[in-house]
Amino acid sequence: MARSQPLRRPDAARKEAAPAQPTPDELDRLIHERIRLGMVSALAVNEALTFNELKTLLKASDGNLSVHARKLEEAQYVSCRKFFDGRVPRTEYRLTTTGRRALERYLDHMEALIRSTRER
Repeated sequence: MARSQPLRRPDAARKEAAPAQPTPDELDRLIHERIRLGMVSALAVNEALTFNELKTLLKASDGNLSVHARKLEEAQYVSCRKFFDGRVPRTEYRLTTTGRRALERYLDHMEALIRSTRER
């Protein structure tokens, strides 16, 4: 005698067939923080920005910006170049290819979250 399968409600079957909805916990936490998101976004539309330009733009303290920049550097999302402009030391940041891809994934994920929220 064959075992019968348990009955499923029609709405349960539809939920199983639907693609998984994006969830906020899948966001790239490295980029999601306000200062770091601001940094990668600003660098995405500028070839390079100095530490002071980023500090002014993001209204961040030296220490705060420095810590966030280091995290992005360690993840290889930004590159950092230190040099002298005359006798003045400068620190310049650029978005790397890895950082640009991470930002694009982050934005795609946010757009999917927004779409799924508006569809409900």
